[in-house]
Amino acid sequence: MRSFLNFLFGKPLASYEDKQEKIGPAAGIAVFGLDALSSAAYGPEAALTILIPLGAAGLAYITPITILIVILLGIVYFSYRQTIAAYPQGGGSYTVAHENLGVHTGLLAAAALMIDYVLNVAVGISAGVGALVSAVPSLHPHTLAMCLGILALLTIVNLRGLREAGAIFMYPTYLFIGSICGTIVWGLIKAATSGGHPQAVAPPAPLNKASVAVSAWLLMKAFASGCTAMTGVEAVSNGVQAFREKVVDNARLTLTIIIAILMAMLIGIAYLVHMYGIGATEPGSQNYQSVLSQLTLAVTGRGLFYWVSTGAVLLVLALSANTSFADFPRVCRAVADNRYLPWGFTLRGRRLVYAQGIYVLAALAAVLLAIFGGVTDRLIPLFAVGAFLAFTLSQAGMVVHWRKRQGSSTLNQAVNGVGALATGITLCIIVVAKFTEGAWMTLIMIPGLLLLMLGVGRHYKHIGREIADSTPLNLDGLEPPLVILPMDGWNRISEKGLRFAITVSPDVLVVHIDTGEVTTSLRQRWNELAETPARNQQRKPPELVVLESPFRAVVTPILDFVLQQAKGNPGRKIAVIVPSLREKHWYHYVLHNQRGDALTALLTVYGTKQIVIINVPWYAES
Repeated sequence: MRSFLNFLFGKPLASYEDKQEKIGPAAGIAVFGLDALSSAAYGPEAALTILIPLGAAGLAYITPITILIVILLGIVYFSYRQTIAAYPQGGGSYTVAHENLGVHTGLLAAAALMIDYVLNVAVGISAGVGALVSAVPSLHPHTLAMCLGILALLTIVNLRGLREAGAIFMYPTYLFIGSICGTIVWGLIKAATSGGHPQAVAPPAPLNKASVAVSAWLLMKAFASGCTAMTGVEAVSNGVQAFREKVVDNARLTLTIIIAILMAMLIGIAYLVHMYGIGATEPGSQNYQSVLSQLTLAVTGRGLFYWVSTGAVLLVLALSANTSFADFPRVCRAVADNRYLPWGFTLRGRRLVYAQGIYVLAALAAVLLAIFGGVTDRLIPLFAVGAFLAFTLSQAGMVVHWRKRQGSSTLNQAVNGVGALATGITLCIIVVAKFTEGAWMTLIMIPGLLLLMLGVGRHYKHIGREIADSTPLNLDGLEPPLVILPMDGWNRISEKGLRFAITVSPDVLVVHIDTGEVTTSLRQRWNELAETPARNQQRKPPELVVLESPFRAVVTPILDFVLQQAKGNPGRKIAVIVPSLREKHWYHYVLHNQRGDALTALLTVYGTKQIVIINVPWYAES
């Protein structure tokens, strides 16, 4: 089993090997930039999908819409450059909002980020599979199965550690960048040499006639959908500590490269789809073909470059979920450090990653993919709300940060203030435009997660007050506990439990259940087996208590007896010793009754502070 785990997840890493897992900008683009970069594949398409009712006339609006998105992207970029320098410990929007705007606002930012990351996994994988289905339509019935398979693969890769994930994802990332940028440059050259009227090598899908008139509402919805291209911009600020020295410089350089490439791809795609007359096709239909697939076919034709480009798009879209796998556990860890999520999120696994966060992210994404059938367009309306809420709270928090800090320039405040205003207005547009299409679900999930985290925080505070104790060890009034030992029959396992019980206390009650079905000699031989040997050693003999159980229940009568003894002996500890057989091989587990484990579980649930559970295992030799 150990060798299999080492093969699947890699050999365990020691804590002192943490520095070896740090990454530089080259790997950082793959680890933290996949979300943002891959959005070039579905952001413009999301906007074009809204413009479908306008027919060919809708293509005239994609370029100005994209320019607005790029301007907004630039504002957010400068804001997050400042966040990286101000908070090199990472944590991004949550840390900034928590420290400057208060606990509740910080948790709101965390909830928005976590939901955004879960949606990013679902959207990225479904978009990647959508690209594959565009190239090979016969795979359409297997969309969900392929999505879940890719999710499982990503989970395993990320459990192997940050550096290894970065090394694996670098090649498809740079292949994607090269293929998209190559298509754009090739297309621009053809457009320039043809006087702005390039001929498509493979004609794109025909555009329908306009069925509605252009309106501000429709354009606003297209802008809101296109803003999904900005998701993932905050990823670098959340994971600053993943970079090697100098962490701030490396993180800033990584963010700059990511944003510059994304801007170029968004503008290039928007311009070329207008030039080549490429519009979106109906998502989820048998005739669906992604915008990038149509654009590559129009520029290069269905040759080797097309298949390489399609493969790169598929890989990067599917792997874009890696950004969430890198950042979601880190946000959970930051929240758990402040005791608003279970402490398990702070623990690093065998490969120095926050494994519990990875497991939770994978499970939630699998549920989303199953619910929405792995279709990207059904998930898009839920997508951008969390990201832009986190953007807005982060920038507002940075304004307060600069005001608190003496000597800070007004320029810093202005940059973050403009960022908060711009993303706040965009958030309102997205909520209004996408509310009926599914954004209302996000507006319910974010407050719901916020309330859950506040509930976890209240629980930890309550338990902390209850168990807090600064006084020295109190040894007054100590007496041996009353020991209760369940015994099915006389064997080496029960004898070991009884020997241990006698060392714990002179008062031992051995409980035996008589179901009336199996005849045992325990009652007849008790004096010979236990009482006489105890007297010979000048010890108090253990008392045998036989409970009749005509309905053949075993565990429940023992539980009731223990609770009864606890009530009858107030102020005295009740120690329940549970002997059990432990096999060497897991598959032998089903061959034996597990009443000991069941009793332990029930005592854990229904027990009180007065009751102590002691497990005494007997390890089988073969």
